[in-house]
Amino acid sequence: MHKPAAIRNTTWAELQVGASASIDRSCSVQDLFLFAHVSGNTNPLMLPGEEGKPASPDPVAPSMWVGSLISAVLGNILPGTGTLYRAQTLRFHHRVHIGDKLRVTVTCREKGNEPSAVFDTRIEDSAGNLVCDGVAEVDAPRVTTITEARDLPELIVDQKDHFAHLVALAAQLPPLVTVVVCPEDQNSLGGAVLSARKGLIRPIFVGDAARIRAAADELGANIADWTLIPESDHRAAAARAVAMVLSGEAGAIMKGAIHSDELLAAVVKKEGGLRTLGRISHVFAMDVPTLDEILFISDAAINIAPDLLAKVEIVQNAIDLARACGIEQPKVGILSAVETINPNIPSTLDAAILSKMAERGQIKGGLVDGPLAMDNAIDVEAARTKGIASLVAGRANVLIAPNLEAGNMLAKELTFVARAEAAGLVIGAKVPVMLTSRADNDRARLASCALALLYDYWRREGRSFKGRANTALAAE
Repeated sequence: MHKPAAIRNTTWAELQVGASASIDRSCSVQDLFLFAHVSGNTNPLMLPGEEGKPASPDPVAPSMWVGSLISAVLGNILPGTGTLYRAQTLRFHHRVHIGDKLRVTVTCREKGNEPSAVFDTRIEDSAGNLVCDGVAEVDAPRVTTITEARDLPELIVDQKDHFAHLVALAAQLPPLVTVVVCPEDQNSLGGAVLSARKGLIRPIFVGDAARIRAAADELGANIADWTLIPESDHRAAAARAVAMVLSGEAGAIMKGAIHSDELLAAVVKKEGGLRTLGRISHVFAMDVPTLDEILFISDAAINIAPDLLAKVEIVQNAIDLARACGIEQPKVGILSAVETINPNIPSTLDAAILSKMAERGQIKGGLVDGPLAMDNAIDVEAARTKGIASLVAGRANVLIAPNLEAGNMLAKELTFVARAEAAGLVIGAKVPVMLTSRADNDRARLASCALALLYDYWRREGRSFKGRANTALAAE
């Protein structure tokens, strides 16, 4: 590993009038968000747009962010470590926008009584235009200091909205008639109402009518235009939802304020349920701030301790959903505790067999590799360090857990520790089932509806939906 270069400061005694130093810096989206957090300045002219909120199409960098770049030269290079500000004047001549490249220069104008020194400060853009200038008065360091250059700890800035793209894409499809089972609180009803307003579903509410109407009143939502079927018993409501699917009245089911096991009991019934010849499994779609694309995790909700044959279908279901969401060839990592085959860890044997089955075409549509530990499944450097040569290792966008416990813990750790957002879908049944947590917010439910629409299109058409026009996606 390359050792960072040492940096030596310039003491007041060593400082020469006319000495100069510069740095180059570009303005990024992250800079604007971070400055807003630190300063508390949320002027919409200075922030990139967010969904549903007005913003400048070409946000302006805050002038004080531009001016703050001067301190990086004074504090790091000239005079360097130990420098303290006394005063700074600034005059701004041009605005800075995202992507602009800047050169920041300081030049020693004069030295006063030790340790005082005065610097001319200047910031120019890549075309040589003067952006900002001024004068800085500082206390220069008196003692020589040699420090090692170091990188600051990485910050997670939640600026990638993968779900927004899926919602915009799905909104171009006809709404899916969806039975919403027991939406009897604000969380579950709010998500359904938002999804209906976005054009993703046409809801049919089944549950306790008084509670549903009370939740609507609390939300300030008018649900009069949608069908409401009274049913106070949760199990009966779940059975009614399944019956409506079987009769052709609905094309999807959405979980409300009902326990998952009560809803799934009706879905997986051998007689009168929604079983098909394939296995039913659950897939989480995770919008993780540190990743560049959606991460799919399965199975974390239905199959408790799947055997090898069950895992074959779990893997295939997850691949199909990822492809329905536009991933041409999903990279599937079969997780275990280690990345080598160990007969004492049965999940490593299953992983190796699943990989070989994919090579032989018994699992279709994705690249499958395993066993992989979590680190070398999603981190390229971890895979490289362990000498794993694979098209999947370090790049997996689908993760298959060895059992429900591991999958559920992984998904919830990402949600509550890494600030990921989770949408969920049950697939393998006759229709998509949106199985969200009762604690999920409206966005999670909206994204789950988008998954259902895109997967429903995939099942009917045998291909992913690319969009009828790019105009709806261009705004994302």
